[in-house]
Amino acid sequence: MKKSKQLVTLILASLFLFISVKGMASEFNFAVNPVIPENQIDKSKTYFDLKMSPGAVQTVEVLLRNDTDKDVVIEPKIASATTNLNGVVEYGQNDIEPDETLTHNLKDLVDIAETITIPKQSQVTLPLKVSMPSESFKGVISGGLTLKEKQEEASDQSEDQGLAIKNEYAYVVAILLRQTTDEIVPDLKLLAVEPDQVNARNVINVTFQNPTAAYLNSFRLINDVTKKGQNDSRYSSDTSGMQMAPNSHFSYPISLEGQKLEAGTYLLKSVAYSGKSDEGQYKVKNGDEEERYLYRWEFKKEFTVAGDVARDLNRKDVTIEEDHTWQYLLIGLLLVIIAFLIVWHRQKKNEGE
Repeated sequence: MKKSKQLVTLILASLFLFISVKGMASEFNFAVNPVIPENQIDKSKTYFDLKMSPGAVQTVEVLLRNDTDKDVVIEPKIASATTNLNGVVEYGQNDIEPDETLTHNLKDLVDIAETITIPKQSQVTLPLKVSMPSESFKGVISGGLTLKEKQEEASDQSEDQGLAIKNEYAYVVAILLRQTTDEIVPDLKLLAVEPDQVNARNVINVTFQNPTAAYLNSFRLINDVTKKGQNDSRYSSDTSGMQMAPNSHFSYPISLEGQKLEAGTYLLKSVAYSGKSDEGQYKVKNGDEEERYLYRWEFKKEFTVAGDVARDLNRKDVTIEEDHTWQYLLIGLLLVIIAFLIVWHRQKKNEGE
């Protein structure tokens, strides 16, 4: 089963964005405007991309404006960039664990107030104290500033005893720190392969790691899973347009498309590409078009699915319909036996008369 997904490549120019934490936003009660400093690598960007010397300390600012008729309290948070299961870089706070190769976590390098109040019909400046690590390094430290309005504790029910639902929204401003603009060669590692579920659907989770302080851009994955010793493909996927954050990992799900997971030993074959470029030496088809990439990796890994694990996942998969064939056969057989006994009993009764 070939699954093809096209994901829009995350362009760094759009890293100044807002996210809805819950629900859809109708409007914000505040506006955000980063003040771009002189050591910004590209001053046309609306996020921070700073070049700093080892050990340097710098304060950058974000203007916060409140056009409403009430004070607004903001809760700023700093987080390192991570990669979600869709192959999209996240700059806000989330539940993804930092990768073991992450030497410099952005939240340890940026000091910021826990809260800041924007008076009604006013604007204030939020300072961020940025401390570059003292040791020299190549690559980029990546993360973001999340700005969310502090919400008052709401009662469980409204006056009409209905359920109270309150949406929360946040701005996210990316922060990139570099000591040099020299590019470094990216790398990719395969960490683990195991059966799992996403949204109550069976998948084969393949965990990849980007151990370098560089983005993995225009990231494409082609995967094929076979039973050990067989050539027929059981599960497959082909996803392009992804991106991995520096020093991050993500679990890529290969969907079983509603098939039951069978116990046994499997072989995963993965080919990964990155750095889409007309000058790339690696060619690969994408539909009717040919793509070129600068980097290529190939992986093979065996993994085993235990019987109890397969049964448990199949039972929880909402797309798998239970097979009642044997139940129907047993019921049919029972009806035949009952009918035979009734006929036999009547014949015996007639013979006795």
